[in-house]
Amino acid sequence: MADRILSTSTTPRDLPYRPCVGIMLLNKDGRVWTGRRLAKWTGDKSAHVWQMPQGGISKGEEPIEAAYRELREETGISSAEVIAEIAQWLTYDLPEPLLGVALKGKYRGQRQRWFAMRFWGDDSEIDIQPRSGKAEFDRWRWRDMSELPDLIVPFKRPIYQTVVERFAYLAQS
Repeated sequence: MADRILSTSTTPRDLPYRPCVGIMLLNKDGRVWTGRRLAKWTGDKSAHVWQMPQGGISKGEEPIEAAYRELREETGISSAEVIAEIAQWLTYDLPEPLLGVALKGKYRGQRQRWFAMRFWGDDSEIDIQPRSGKAEFDRWRWRDMSELPDLIVPFKRPIYQTVVERFAYLAQS
């Protein structure tokens, strides 16, 4: 398929949303896994570089399959199971300075399906330095769910607030 060529009247806001998944991984104590993004991925050295695992959905892949794949690729974790999901797509728009630049310049933002997963393994299973592919995080830690919205870049904060609201009941078990 030929690359799509934007007409002169097309603006970055006319671009589509990238289909993605997000994973809230909870341990046995109800705490949530977060990873600190490498600066090369964010271009941002501020405090807002921690996030939950997320990533794109490949063509022909179901969102739940993408969630398990992304979790494995970004954290090395396979001892987890889906315990809840947000059935609606949640979207965010990139801020103006990142439009046409971030996400390879192909997307205006992302539309995400979010899954909550319970991690039943041991922390020794976690490996953020994949043998194949590129590392996205330089460190990780378990956090209280209430901390999450303050850790993410501001333009993704509304999604994190929604995810925390929808999955708050899971932190109890």
